[in-house]
Amino acid sequence: MSDLLVIAYPTESEAEAVRARLLGLQREYLIELGDAVVAVKQPDGQVKLNQLFEPVAAGAVSGALWGSLIGLVVLMPLAGAALGAASGALGGKMTDLGIDDAFMKEAAKALDAGHAALFLLIRKMTTDKVVAALAASGGVILRSSFDETREEALREALARAQAAVRSAPKA
Repeated sequence: MSDLLVIAYPTESEAEAVRARLLGLQREYLIELGDAVVAVKQPDGQVKLNQLFEPVAAGAVSGALWGSLIGLVVLMPLAGAALGAASGALGGKMTDLGIDDAFMKEAAKALDAGHAALFLLIRKMTTDKVVAALAASGGVILRSSFDETREEALREALARAQAAVRSAPKA
């Protein structure tokens, strides 16, 4: 069973940096992510999703390849590629892997303009090491499906990081 964690950050770059750090932890087998998406609230109120995997683009490329191959058989490779790309893109659009896009956009509407939220679908993790890595980043938990003890440990770690940033001398 996977857990959902949504952490808000004041900037897109901070959320992207935390996502990169978590992907590094994944390469060390300390966490297994099902999805990691950064949602940014634009000044006009729209929400932009920065996803790791774009199923529409992947479907279009795959469909174009298969369409070309089938088109070669019937001596119409360009028509086959176009038809394959269109059907692959449609299939990719209908396939939403990971966290639901509509849910992320709705949840990110609560952010202030210019702020970002990191949506994580966590399959497995070594809690103490991941919490320590997240603690350095600050951020505020918006939503979580963790049990109360794990969520409280993460909230305390993030609060300590924010307090340390606020009390640090300004340069």
